[in-house]
Amino acid sequence: MRIWDVDPAILCRVHLLGEHRELHAIWVVLTQQRSGYSRHPETRRWQGKLRALHARHEALVQEMERRGYRHASPLDAALATGSAVQDEWVDSLDRQFDLLREKPCECLRDRPLTTP
Repeated sequence: MRIWDVDPAILCRVHLLGEHRELHAIWVVLTQQRSGYSRHPETRRWQGKLRALHARHEALVQEMERRGYRHASPLDAALATGSAVQDEWVDSLDRQFDLLREKPCECLRDRPLTTP
């Protein structure tokens, strides 16, 4: 389970869509007080930061739509409470870029190295 902190434009199709799916799982755990993955470090870093998680979702959706994907799973903005800033990381941004470079996919290929 991972929510990247990099610009969604640098993610390959698999990682973009995978992050979107995992973000929805974290959203459900946090907004519906579900126990699954509630202790996972990725879930815990978003506790109290649903506005930031909602913003990340919107950035993913924007990139998905830019690539021609249809998005049909909006998040309830009324539940987007807490901090609008994510300032905790499971891995540093540098480490996230390293992890993406190590993957056998198209992440980072011919794309700018920027943060959101």
